[in-house]
Amino acid sequence: MTALVEASGLSKHFATKLPWPRTPAPLPTRLWRAVSRMPAAVRAVEQVDLAIAAGETLGLVGESGCGKSTLGRTILRLVEPTAGTIRFEDQDITGLSQAALRPLRRRMQMIFQDPYASLNPRMTIGAALQEPLTIHGLPGGAERVAELLATVGLRADAAKRYPHEFSGGQRQRVGIARALACKPSFIVCDEPISALDVSIQAQIVNLLQDLQQQQQLTYLFISHDLKVVQHIADRVAVMYLGRIVELSTTLYSDPLHPYTRALLSAVPRIGVKVDRTILQGDVPSPLNPPAGCAFHPRCPVKDKPSTCFDTIPPLRLVRGARVACHVAE
Repeated sequence: MTALVEASGLSKHFATKLPWPRTPAPLPTRLWRAVSRMPAAVRAVEQVDLAIAAGETLGLVGESGCGKSTLGRTILRLVEPTAGTIRFEDQDITGLSQAALRPLRRRMQMIFQDPYASLNPRMTIGAALQEPLTIHGLPGGAERVAELLATVGLRADAAKRYPHEFSGGQRQRVGIARALACKPSFIVCDEPISALDVSIQAQIVNLLQDLQQQQQLTYLFISHDLKVVQHIADRVAVMYLGRIVELSTTLYSDPLHPYTRALLSAVPRIGVKVDRTILQGDVPSPLNPPAGCAFHPRCPVKDKPSTCFDTIPPLRLVRGARVACHVAE
């Protein structure tokens, strides 16, 4: 299958300053003040290589703060990449100006995590759905708005109401309708069900799958819920501290990276006894990631080779999957 979206060496660093320590400063106060004013960078996304085929759903999982949402926003150019290239529909969009990028915006959309915050409380639902059509000069009107609402399972009279008059699940349906307004081919679903009740989550996931089949959509589905990702995704990418550490179609049956195995061991299973892998310590700071493999301070593998401490593992092919680990075998 042809890649619709492709990222190569993609990185996103956020400029910041070193925070003032809560504990007594390790240096004399005057010297620490000088050091704290030196520029630093939060390495939110680091050297990511990713390709998403047309019609595919790629799941993206990992702990909070690992860079999943930043990666999705960077691919859409909602935040500017620090390094690397982004290709969409076989076109390099990395250096395009905002004016040159605008015609492609209608083909790339996003469904946000918080359905209420993503809608303007001062605009009716009809106005919110009409807005992207007006911006891109597409035919709209009441009929198009009613069609979009019907597509996501809402009545036409919802167009006259405001966001606060809807439940969380209904507001997320409106967010999906707005993402569909310009007939996109690629949608980043940024944890679209995490703020919803469990019963509503299933409805939204089923709706996304139905829409994908009906409109030939391609998804990057970002989530913490490994069971939901297993249900909806064709392939799964696991992210840790800004890097992809595993990319596989057999992630659930044959996990290769120690971090992936730890994540899967935390998934509850009714009637099945699972050996839990408890990771020790906290996630390292992206301000100062560890040398070598970023996971090595928490890795449960014993007798690790020296390369784990001084060499960043590349994504390599192991048993049909791509994994960034020196001891994956």
